[in-house]
Amino acid sequence: MKFTKKSLSVAAAAGVAMLALAGCSEPSENAGSNTATSGAEDGATDSAAGSLTLYTSEPEDKVDQVVAAFNEEHPDVDVEVYRAGTGDLKARIEAEKTSGAVEADLIWAADAPTFEDFKSDDLLAKLENVETGDVMDGAVDSEGYYVGTRIIPTVIAYNTSVIDESEAPKSWTDLTDARFRDKIVMPDPAVSGAAAYNATVWMNNEQLGEDWMTALGESAPMIAASNGPTSQEIAGGGHPVGVVVDYLVRDLAAQGSPIKEVYATEGSPYITEPIAVFGDSKNPTAAELFITFLLSKKGQELAVEQNYLPVIDGVGTPGDAPALDDIALMDADLKTLTDDRARSVEFFQGAMN
Repeated sequence: MKFTKKSLSVAAAAGVAMLALAGCSEPSENAGSNTATSGAEDGATDSAAGSLTLYTSEPEDKVDQVVAAFNEEHPDVDVEVYRAGTGDLKARIEAEKTSGAVEADLIWAADAPTFEDFKSDDLLAKLENVETGDVMDGAVDSEGYYVGTRIIPTVIAYNTSVIDESEAPKSWTDLTDARFRDKIVMPDPAVSGAAAYNATVWMNNEQLGEDWMTALGESAPMIAASNGPTSQEIAGGGHPVGVVVDYLVRDLAAQGSPIKEVYATEGSPYITEPIAVFGDSKNPTAAELFITFLLSKKGQELAVEQNYLPVIDGVGTPGDAPALDDIALMDADLKTLTDDRARSVEFFQGAMN
């Protein structure tokens, strides 16, 4: 997949300062927690001030850095963060919707199919003042309800203290080789949104599909709860080969762990960690400013500092990661990814047992 650009329909009428909106996220999979960053007193919702509530699956330290950087430019916005795994966020949103209204302004998590579900449930507001002209094609919703914020490929990772580079797997097909039996770990797609996305991509790939997934099951991989424990298991050497999102590998390597990522020759499934404004948002102006910051050069440079691949060109890539144009990204039809998710996850679980 080449780095190309695509734009939302974002031109709003001049002078409009507020959207009148009516209500109708492997990245991290940890339990929920609350953090907050100071700003102005709650109040005005027609300017870049007041309170803003963000639901996200971003790791706590990383979202705190993003909020702090945003507040350097918009000090009068008080950003309150509730973070949890994608599944927990979806359950919370569903419960709030049933009670009357979603209590957050923004949702930042997971993958495009998850946001397609939010969109079909009439939970999202159309983005009217978010410029996405520099964002890569494939990260922008064609209808303008959400936009991706970073590229998070799933890679093969291995423990460099246990496995020599020359013996490390280079492709998804390599993982079915007998020499890796009982040595593989990967996240559970019933828990991890990124893993569910991967299962659907693999199931609908001509080179892989059901036969490959069945053969992978014969390698008896350990199924961890999510990407975090998966990366730790690889780094610890208990299962020295694994399937995990790439930024976690770079995080651990930077901390001194003997772990290295490999972008599979067939291509890497990837999520874009989209962000969107809820239709029930009480402060849509500030919500859109937060999205604009994430997509800005400063916001994308921060993403690279946090070991993510960016969605805009010209800000580099983290560590020893190749340029985005040099990574084979495994695409799939969005409708298929949305409609075939449940079947793919069920097949995966059956193949691994």
